[in-house]
Amino acid sequence: MMAVLMQVPVLSKGIHNLTMQRPGAAPIHYAISIPANVTPTTPVPLILALHFGGDPQGAGQAVLQILVEPALGELGAIIVSPDSLGGNWTTPENDRAVNQLMDAVAKSYNIDKKRTAVTGFSMGGQGTWYFAQKYPQRFSAAVPVAGFPPESAEGWKMPVFAVHSRNDEVAPFGPTVERIQELHKNGVNAELVALMGISHFQTNRFVEGLRKAVPWLKEVWK
Repeated sequence: MMAVLMQVPVLSKGIHNLTMQRPGAAPIHYAISIPANVTPTTPVPLILALHFGGDPQGAGQAVLQILVEPALGELGAIIVSPDSLGGNWTTPENDRAVNQLMDAVAKSYNIDKKRTAVTGFSMGGQGTWYFAQKYPQRFSAAVPVAGFPPESAEGWKMPVFAVHSRNDEVAPFGPTVERIQELHKNGVNAELVALMGISHFQTNRFVEGLRKAVPWLKEVWK
């Protein structure tokens, strides 16, 4: 019964704010960006976008509108951006909610499983590393922005395109450099766009850096 209820509506082009009800669990509020010309017959890419910290109410829509859609919109992907259920993306509650939302989107739309990426900013950047490391079968690429990377990338196979400012006063630049270098040594497709003169909270100023991931993703998705 639960699987039947866990669906998202099929929508027209644009950004929509919705709520997915879950039996016996808190509802998931999320924003979703639908590209033009989505049809049931043509597989479409899917991007999971994870928001920054602070009040989660409406934060999914905020990161989608401020950063992810302006930077990655030209990929023609469905972009889904949930509101956190409280706390970091790594909590069991958020882990479960994100996976259920992704499953629901894949049930309603013809998703190209080989062209699925996770991205996010700050807390969402950390969440990007987390979901990519834990669910390598779910995503084909990870694009963390201004996020704390894991302590180690041992055993990591997924392509990574990190965007980080050298002037980040919250999430230091150094650990991201170390992880990307470690991935390189391990033969993983890993890139780093280093930005200058941008502080952590200037989310909109990361658009140009994140846009550099577009040709890289197209190559990974070939």
